[in-house]
Amino acid sequence: MKNALYPEIKMKPGHSRRIKAGSPWVFSNEIEMSPETKSLPDGTLVVLKDSDSTFLGLGTFNAHSLISFRKIANDPKAVIDKAFIAKRLRASVALRDVLINSPFYRLIHSEADGLPGLVIDRFDDIIACQINTAGMDRLKDEIVRAVDEVLSPSCIVLRSENASRALEGLEPLYEVAKGELPDVVSVRENGIYFFADLKGGQKTGWFYDQRDNRAFVGRMARNKRVIDFYTYAGGFALHMGIGGAKEIIGVDRSEASLELAKKAAEKNNLSEKCTWLKDNAFDVLERMNKEKEKFDIVVCDPPAFAKVKKDIAAGLRGYRKMSRLAAGLVEKGGILALGSCSHHVSPEEFMRECCRGISEAGRNGRILLQAGAGADHPVHPHLPETAYLKMLVLQLD
Repeated sequence: MKNALYPEIKMKPGHSRRIKAGSPWVFSNEIEMSPETKSLPDGTLVVLKDSDSTFLGLGTFNAHSLISFRKIANDPKAVIDKAFIAKRLRASVALRDVLINSPFYRLIHSEADGLPGLVIDRFDDIIACQINTAGMDRLKDEIVRAVDEVLSPSCIVLRSENASRALEGLEPLYEVAKGELPDVVSVRENGIYFFADLKGGQKTGWFYDQRDNRAFVGRMARNKRVIDFYTYAGGFALHMGIGGAKEIIGVDRSEASLELAKKAAEKNNLSEKCTWLKDNAFDVLERMNKEKEKFDIVVCDPPAFAKVKKDIAAGLRGYRKMSRLAAGLVEKGGILALGSCSHHVSPEEFMRECCRGISEAGRNGRILLQAGAGADHPVHPHLPETAYLKMLVLQLD
């Protein structure tokens, strides 16, 4: 059936196997780039057909992106508008309300929630949106209206300053689309109070992906001396504090992030247990090893060491070095928690380099947890590479 609303593009012969199997992506070298197809504005909604004119899907198209087509719908009669987006939002809200017991979560996680290129985090009645592709950028106004209809938030902020927009030919985006955005926004995670900066903080301002892993580490902290490298706004540190840690050190190079951590520590009545160090994590790791410092729990959850493919080798060396230095600070029988959000680094590569670093430190032990992101960050079954987060928790002998 023809959808007169949207132009048609076609696959090259013999290139449709992946999308027929369920993948929502089609790469630029798989599409017949006729002059008409190439002339379509970036992000245009299109009907994708196979070389024999069989309907394959409806989605967004960008001739200048490696991932040229991103499927949104399987229905050839679908209309991608505010009502369509609102329906997907309602389904995601219903799922998160089952998964998470408070209105603080990743609401839309791109392809896995049927809206490729869109990430939405919910901070109760404040909504932060990352619009990462040309297709979602063209639907920006519809997205805002749909969010407003479904959630009626006091504020909607659009923040996308990452490299993925540049790959789509887009400029960085910052816009308060509704209401007024406070300088500091409250967050509740596992019953703990935190604070986020949705104006100048990283990504949408908070990292909900580590929710379950923070809770796991926090449960082991009773009467322990602990340190949290790359603490950002105090995520792991304050989970360990609530878990009963007797002494907590948080390390981050950002003064603004540490101010949020201090504010959260005060809110949770943990200030007296906490010390916050503004410093480079590797410098502190080196110095503490020389000073023979020891901790019952050491957490290292850094920003991505390999943001692009060409950085993979250097990133793997960085994870090995981090693991070696962190392992040197762990008491016998203590806990080492290591994280990576580099989606270019596979779980197997991360595990290998971490274990190598631990071995270079002369340590051994056992893996207690090998995990990824929480359930509010679902993974599309045909895009396993989008499962970016890796977390290892070990007990060291």
